[in-house]
Amino acid sequence: MYALISPTEKVVDVTGAVLGDRVAEVVVTAFSVASPLFWAECSSDVVADQFYWFNGSFFPVPPPPPPPPVVLPEGGGPAVL
Repeated sequence: MYALISPTEKVVDVTGAVLGDRVAEVVVTAFSVASPLFWAECSSDVVADQFYWFNGSFFPVPPPPPPPPVVLPEGGGPAVL
């Protein structure tokens, strides 16, 4: 398997910190691509846009934090969203 790395597209975490480069596509057979895109060998569990490339390795993109809990009004009743 090969992952197409896009070094001009950065993956960031919820704080805005850059984690690495975007994995744009994953294929069985690499083909010619324009610079600065490049291919890197990867395992079959790497998925485009769910992994990023950093220092020659693949890492899963961390999930976003859960939404804050909905606060019900005093005395119960439906919540106003």
